Amino acid sequence: MDWLNDGSKHRIVQELVPGKQITLAHIIASPDKILYEKLGLDPRIDYARAAIGIMTVSPAESAIIMADVAMKAASIDLGFVDRFSGSLIITGTVSEVEASEQAILDYFTEVHKYSVCPITRT
Repeated sequence: MDWLNDGSKHRIVQELVPGKQITLAHIIASPDKILYEKLGLDPRIDYARAAIGIMTVSPAESAIIMADVAMKAASIDLGFVDRFSGSLIITGTVSEVEASEQAILDYFTEVHKYSVCPITRT
């Protein structure tokens, strides 16, 4: 609850209003092994060449399409797909993860007319 200038209270209600947008497209290059373990991803990889891709989308069900596009674009592994939160985690080499994320952004921009963010990296 928040107080108005006259001393009365008002309530602020926040709701998720699904737009057509990809709000996060990030690549973690050469992540530490512990990050794989904490995320429940397969830790048996070549860490020198490894990357984790993280994306979020609204409406959330679009994550299923994102996973399909990612797998068809490059030889990545699916780490996590959540059709309820709109989250996608992929793993592979940096170039594979980047190719998959770019293919997703291109597809959703061109075919579904989504608003998309740029790919960021750490």
